[in-house]
Amino acid sequence: MKKIAIYTLASDLHDPKRVENLAKEFLGTLRVEYELKGVDFSDFGTHALDVIYICTGGTEGVFKEMLPDLRRRSSRPVYLLASGKSNSLAASMEILSYLRQQNINGEIVHGDEEYVNYRLKLLELAGEAKQKLNGSRYGIVGKPSDWLIASQADRAVVKERLGIDLIDISIEELFNDLPTNKSIYAGLEKIIETYQLQGFTLRCFDLIERLNDTGCLPLARLNAAGYVAGCEGDVPAMLSMAIVRSLFGVSGFLANPATINPETGELLFAHCTIPLDMVERYELDTHFESGVGTGVRGFMKEGPVTIFKVSGDLKRHFIAEGRLVMSLALPNMCRTQQVIQLSDRMQAHYFLSDPIGNHHIVLPGHHRDELEELLK
Repeated sequence: MKKIAIYTLASDLHDPKRVENLAKEFLGTLRVEYELKGVDFSDFGTHALDVIYICTGGTEGVFKEMLPDLRRRSSRPVYLLASGKSNSLAASMEILSYLRQQNINGEIVHGDEEYVNYRLKLLELAGEAKQKLNGSRYGIVGKPSDWLIASQADRAVVKERLGIDLIDISIEELFNDLPTNKSIYAGLEKIIETYQLQGFTLRCFDLIERLNDTGCLPLARLNAAGYVAGCEGDVPAMLSMAIVRSLFGVSGFLANPATINPETGELLFAHCTIPLDMVERYELDTHFESGVGTGVRGFMKEGPVTIFKVSGDLKRHFIAEGRLVMSLALPNMCRTQQVIQLSDRMQAHYFLSDPIGNHHIVLPGHHRDELEELLK
């Protein structure tokens, strides 16, 4: 099944052959893969993106009559595709105005060829990511670390908006399994399998106290294996990583700023683990704070990056684009260290005046549009 489905509406007042030719011409400008459904709306709402192409004017009344059935099939925003001919745009505007009156979100996709294709691809990506998140299960293995006093989550909102179920798991389950000669990695794998998780966040400092070992390398490996594996029991950071993975297929580098220059917009992010599939090379060292176990010093490719974080109630988010200018290996901080220059230096003040906790997610590439679209 194609990820994009295009349904059509046309008025009987227009010549069918002309409508067919104009539709063929317009749809021929699309550079996205789609399935043309015509007037058969029976599977509306089942694709990553469902679009209604308003072929002509005079379709407003027909749309109004069919809207209740469409809402029964899908509660997602209604996307209308409009060409520049046969009053397609005018009808789409009337329909969108009616949708707004009914408190239904929607959008008209219209513009030049480049914009329409970009917008459809963006909506497809966000829709596919939402499908991946819906019904997913993320574990909280142990309670959030004691110092994360501002990093809680509203479970009902997370379920409603992202479709994610948060599962509480006692860290004792991990400890009880490790004496059977299993590694931390294998123990976490078992928890993933037992609870059918797509990811988790781990109260990892308890490993240092109980085992004189760290979870840094197992988390780096599990992230590279396709799971979200977060640190310190930080639930908002885990949710941010889940969003990033649903969109881009990587978990992102969970880290916190070590230094900030608010005048230049240069930041130094650091943490003792990073997904191994995000780095060009890595070295193993001790864990910084404790000096025991294994920490990971990873070196990402220099270039464009995005810094991202959502709040636990999903009311706020932060997105900043910038550039990874160098990686460091200073001995007096967490092992993976990234110097990032923000594109907008003024965004550095966010970290000093109104941050969403301390942990943030760094991912390669500039991805403001994709993240904003998913969080609408």
